[in-house]
Amino acid sequence: MAVFGLLAAALGVVGLVSPDALLTLMGFDPIPDGSRADGDHTLVFLTASSMAALNMGVYYSLAALADWKPFFRWTVPFRLLTCAVFTLAVITGRAPTGFLGVGLWEGLGALTTWAALRHEDRARKEAAA
Repeated sequence: MAVFGLLAAALGVVGLVSPDALLTLMGFDPIPDGSRADGDHTLVFLTASSMAALNMGVYYSLAALADWKPFFRWTVPFRLLTCAVFTLAVITGRAPTGFLGVGLWEGLGALTTWAALRHEDRARKEAAA
C-alpha cells in the first residue's frame, strides 16, 4: 500500500509539473506546445487525472501508515476492475500498447495486496490456535 501510494502521488506530481513526461511514460506521443487543435482538452484531462492520482497516493499512504486493513481489502476489487478496463482499452485500440503497463500495475498491485492480506489472516489464525 505504501509503495503504491508513494508511486501514485509521485506520478500525480509528474503529471501536474510535466504533462508531456507523463504522456510519454504512458506510451502517448506528446503534442508540442502551440500545436493543439482548438477544443483539445487533453491537458485539462491530464491535470484532473494527475490531481486525482496525487490525492489517491496520499490516501493510500495514510491508510498504510494507519495499517487500515479494511481500506486495503476495499482496494482489491476496484484495482482489478481498473486493470480490466485499462487492458480492454488497449485491446480495443482506445489506448496505445504502452498504456497496458498501467493496467498491469493495477492488477499486480491488487493481487499482491490480496495475497498479503490472506497471508496475514492465516498467520493470525495460526497464532491464535
